Amino acid sequence: MRRTKEEAEKTRCTLLQAAEQLFLERGVSNTSLEQIARHAGVTRGAVYWHFQNKAHLFHEMLNQVRLPPEQMAALRAGGNASAALLAMRSACVKVIEELARDEQKRRIFTILLQRCEFTAELAEAQERHNAFIDQFIAICEEIFTQEPTRSRLSPGITPRLASLALHGLIVGLFTDWLRNPSLFDPLVDTSTLVDGLFRGLLRDWQVPA
Repeated sequence: MRRTKEEAEKTRCTLLQAAEQLFLERGVSNTSLEQIARHAGVTRGAVYWHFQNKAHLFHEMLNQVRLPPEQMAALRAGGNASAALLAMRSACVKVIEELARDEQKRRIFTILLQRCEFTAELAEAQERHNAFIDQFIAICEEIFTQEPTRSRLSPGITPRLASLALHGLIVGLFTDWLRNPSLFDPLVDTSTLVDGLFRGLLRDWQVPA
């Protein structure tokens, strides 16, 4: 039984790798499940054994580089406002720095941001992707709402606006760096860019040691 499970997991990983390569080369909408199966050296039936459809496969591919739910929830840091704020800041810095460290993350985010059209075939994947974004924004808003963090927000900045600004910075840096890696160095400049935003959002932001 163990060997069967191991073989099944190996086939699943092979399919995800094949999909990743073809999505990057051809784009998501121009790649079929049959092409993925052929590239992986398995039958089309093997694809459907592991994935309901292309939207499900695409979603599972993205899950390889997203923050898992338990890490998203951990950003709340058990209700400690100061710790939660620092955890959120560190997570934002880390996720951008990892673009420079992790080739798979670069490939998959390139697919998401440059090779993907959310057609009707991917409607389910789009809904799940939007739900992930909404969850991240909601967690950020919850953190910015906690006292004393909320009282530290600059005049005119609400927890909702602060959360949208932070999400917008992350998406913008992802998109621009993948488009042109010479724009900035993720390993050198990310902390400065993120802390610059936090200084605008919070009246007394101090760069963490």
